[in-house]
Amino acid sequence: MARRVLLVALCVLLPALLVSASRPARNPFIVKGRVYCDTCRAGFETSATTYIAGARVKVECKNRNTMQLVYSKEATTDSYGTYNMFINEDHEDQLCDAMLVSSPQHDCAAMSPGRERTRVILTRYNGIASDNRFANAMGFMKDEALSGCAEILKQYQESDE
Repeated sequence: MARRVLLVALCVLLPALLVSASRPARNPFIVKGRVYCDTCRAGFETSATTYIAGARVKVECKNRNTMQLVYSKEATTDSYGTYNMFINEDHEDQLCDAMLVSSPQHDCAAMSPGRERTRVILTRYNGIASDNRFANAMGFMKDEALSGCAEILKQYQESDE
């Protein structure tokens, strides 16, 4: 009787163990975003906005209860001002933000208030099927607005006409 129970247990458990052992490791998350220079000092992207190659960004995750830093990783933008950062771990119970670190452009190195960080969700336990995580664009401000910005900003004003 004991042999039969053992045989049945092996027949049921062994296939389950083999299936779980052969599953590939999960793909990493890919955090994608862009870094821009606010050439009009508008506080948002405009038609005069340029994107910054060589800007440094980082992702930081903090414990949601203690706010202690538990993860940090840096990346650099490509020639289009875009970064792709691979994150291997699931950060289900953590608050994660992508944030600006530095700009290589000396005349566009001040972080734009409210545009210096963005929340990124780095867990698979939220219904998002894709491994791609798209961060809002983050920006630095030009020391002085470019000429022609007044005309560009008029496009964004409400008209009473």
